[in-house]
Amino acid sequence: MGDSIRILAVDDDPDVLSATVRMIAKLEHEVVQAKTGEEARAMLKSDPPDLVVLDVMLPDMKGTDLCRDIKSDPALNGVFVVLTSGMKISSLDQADGLEFGADGYIARPISNREFRARINAMVRILMAERERDRLILELETALSKVKQLSGLLPFCSYCKKIRNDNGYWSQIEEYLQEYSDAELGDSICPNCAKSFFPGVNIYRE
Repeated sequence: MGDSIRILAVDDDPDVLSATVRMIAKLEHEVVQAKTGEEARAMLKSDPPDLVVLDVMLPDMKGTDLCRDIKSDPALNGVFVVLTSGMKISSLDQADGLEFGADGYIARPISNREFRARINAMVRILMAERERDRLILELETALSKVKQLSGLLPFCSYCKKIRNDNGYWSQIEEYLQEYSDAELGDSICPNCAKSFFPGVNIYRE
């Protein structure tokens, strides 16, 4: 899953499925389709979409059962499901669908404009969660690097070597290169310049 959104539309009614695909395509999202629950299940396993627009009443299974299976499968973590129906439209039906794990429920008939707005609203939530996960990963990576150089470092006061976690002593520059992203460059401080190169004016007074 990158920046693009891939949507799977599932409906056994060819007219409804065709209309759904056309409306999603107008939103400039990639859309694929399935006519049965098993066909949708195979597509979910082979190339999981970001969002499934799923009819509640399918010829081979209930859409709510497929929704529950999607939400309980760790491999499909992050896949959003919006249930749709022209028959199961009561508030109880919609509550049942949401309790099965659906992220949204669309009762038909519905205007094309409202349908597109609902799908776009779900996409915005999906993208926001994706950005949140990216920021969390960046933060965890940054914290892991900070932890690498935290705590007490055994440091030899004579040769200036540092003892690593395996008990080996290494030069401080080697240690920093291994446990941080720092790039070290050769230089000399003013005091050492005066001591080792007294006749060379490296640092202007």
